[in-house]
Amino acid sequence: MSHERTFEQDLERLYLDHHGWLQNWLRRRLGEAADAEDLAQDTFVRVMRNRTALRELRQPLAYLATIANGLLVNRWRRQAVERAYTEALAARPEMLEPSPEERLALIETLVEIDELLHGLSPRIRQIFLLSQLDGLTYPQIASQLELSVDQVQKAMAKAFAACYANRFE
Repeated sequence: MSHERTFEQDLERLYLDHHGWLQNWLRRRLGEAADAEDLAQDTFVRVMRNRTALRELRQPLAYLATIANGLLVNRWRRQAVERAYTEALAARPEMLEPSPEERLALIETLVEIDELLHGLSPRIRQIFLLSQLDGLTYPQIASQLELSVDQVQKAMAKAFAACYANRFE
């Protein structure tokens, strides 16, 4: 019997044994059955991509909950980005409103940036956003956050290094 077939059988068993539990677990957190079903399916897709040796799992429910929780956090972060973007759009004149295609592309880009920045410390993220979104100079940021210009420069160097690594490595 090939390894591939064994993985497929183990995945099927994991799905049959725990899909209902996972869906209920997600429903309690989301309050909606359709969203819970979608995230449960996404969780099992992630399991398939991870290719973890499923037979060796000692706590399959904890494994599934960890993956599903990560997906939930990503979902909530995306929703927060979308809400912030929608609020920013509402403040713009209607004639400047982007098309639905442009809006989707912008949201996707914002979510990608959010995920990148999420890996930074809160202070570095704040400094980066003040510089890149608000257009503040390093001295202005330093004054606002009661830091030295050198601290702001070092934080920006870390943020730019993370952006570079994400783009080119």
